[in-house]
Amino acid sequence: MEVPHTCSERGLLSYLLTASRILRLLTAKAVVDAIVEGKVRLLVKSERQVNRWKSKAGIPKRVNTASFRPLHVEREIGASKHVDRPNFLDPRHIWTALKSNFFAFLASQYSTIRMTSNTMPTAARDIPSPNGFHPGDLARTVSSSFGTLDLSTSPTATFHSPNNSFGGPPRTSAKQLKPFATSDIKVLLLENVNQTGQTILKGQGYQVEAHKSSLPEDQLIQKIRDAHVIGIRSKTKLTANVLKHAKNLIVVGCFCIGTNQVDLKFAAENGIAVFNSPFSNSRSVAELMIGEIICLARQIGDRSNEMHQGSWSKVSNGCWEVRGKTLGIVGYGHVGSQLSVLAEAMGMKVIYYDVVNLMGMGTAGQVPTLEALLNGADFVTLHVPELPETKDLIGEKQIAQMRNGAYLLNASRGSVVDIPALIKALQACKLGGAALDVYPNEPGANGPTFNAELNDFTEDLRKCKNILLTPHIGGSTEEAQSAIGVEVADALVKYVNYGTTVGAVNMPEVSLRNLTNDEPNHVRVVYIHKNVPGVLRKVNEVLGDHNVDKQMTDSRGEVAYLMADISNVNTSEIKNLYQNLEDLGSRIRTRVLY
Repeated sequence: MEVPHTCSERGLLSYLLTASRILRLLTAKAVVDAIVEGKVRLLVKSERQVNRWKSKAGIPKRVNTASFRPLHVEREIGASKHVDRPNFLDPRHIWTALKSNFFAFLASQYSTIRMTSNTMPTAARDIPSPNGFHPGDLARTVSSSFGTLDLSTSPTATFHSPNNSFGGPPRTSAKQLKPFATSDIKVLLLENVNQTGQTILKGQGYQVEAHKSSLPEDQLIQKIRDAHVIGIRSKTKLTANVLKHAKNLIVVGCFCIGTNQVDLKFAAENGIAVFNSPFSNSRSVAELMIGEIICLARQIGDRSNEMHQGSWSKVSNGCWEVRGKTLGIVGYGHVGSQLSVLAEAMGMKVIYYDVVNLMGMGTAGQVPTLEALLNGADFVTLHVPELPETKDLIGEKQIAQMRNGAYLLNASRGSVVDIPALIKALQACKLGGAALDVYPNEPGANGPTFNAELNDFTEDLRKCKNILLTPHIGGSTEEAQSAIGVEVADALVKYVNYGTTVGAVNMPEVSLRNLTNDEPNHVRVVYIHKNVPGVLRKVNEVLGDHNVDKQMTDSRGEVAYLMADISNVNTSEIKNLYQNLEDLGSRIRTRVLY
């Protein structure tokens, strides 16, 4: 939060409250209580000012005025000093007056954040504050049931994502549940899933088998037979043929944004939940796009290749600044909106097209049609999912609608661009350049495999001028992969241990309050079933001999998800309870956690 240079007396309390809310530390009442209890000492210049401030801020009369003491502000000008008695309170002096035990008091009452060392608590901590002011030089660590997470943006430091829409791991007070009829949870991780995710899963006591690459289908079928959990990235294809051999599989974690590599419908129909990471690598993809926009505008790729070949070619023809140019973003989601902000910061005008009406960031404006965007943009970037509607979204017709000399960048899915049509446009100099990070068919492992056997257009594509080809590295940064590891692993743990489906891409989102250690004879029932009439009545007949403390159900298409917590269940009764639910005709999958 940027601290104002000065603030009025009435604005003082408002400032403290606003700062505290941004830090998620406390409520307005806590600030007032802290002042009342003498936890905060405010520096003011007169008793009259104390009374006036108390009146305006609505502080109760019972506040002891000993919490305030007079202050004369000394400012050094040149070699001399003089006493300045301003009409406004300077927040720099207010913050220096906060006692260190005030923060300990806040941490004890509001445990969201623990105040520790001498660093600003925001991502902008390295940006100098106005007038050299550093309010309190605060830092924070966020605690969870897995220990203290160090928030860092350094490429050399371990990065942990803050809790996200999945809600993070449960608090330590939650009762640790275990599945009935399953002795050990076996986890199969492919494609070098980040160590942060592996650590979280191993910390739960799961049996984790990790591989650095994807597996051929026949090997994958053998490995997946006994797995309860599988974690993949974009190369592994979990088709219906593969999933039908996974009799024990209950959940899939896609450690990436996309889920098109998984047969989501088949997975849902067989009671397999699928989770992904829709947020964590958005910044990395947006930054790649910014870098490629500049590289294309300056033809850096071609100049670099020429230098590697020993050729010196210093030219300016066809090279441009990006300032003042128009960026057209197709798909204004997590990546598109991040890219919008970065592009505007470089002086670009931003327009965007999306099938949904969305508020633009900054001065970005939405256009009504894709054609309008193509007609008006110097650079066009694509950030859309792989759907039947987006196949060949940019083809020969759409390229013809683009400005002469424009640039096309694709970081979404390989099927979105008709690459043979793109090659023709580059050869005819209709476009000034292009950047591709995704392709219709991609290799399953690193190595010299990007050739004509994979895509018949590969050789012609590689010969084009001013084209940047990258091997699907949009989200491949240390920060993004570490954050993805945490985000997806947390979701997998919550599903395996507690049955929570919040964030699942193919299941109804259902969540119940965690059971606690004060509820020893409680059992959580998870019943995934066909969405047909009469199921709830039959399920409740099975549960009728017990007290149902809480229950939630939701449906998504042909699949419904029911979760219930029941009390007064003896361990000896769990087997019958499980079997009675398994015998129902609507059953897809039954899980009993206790």
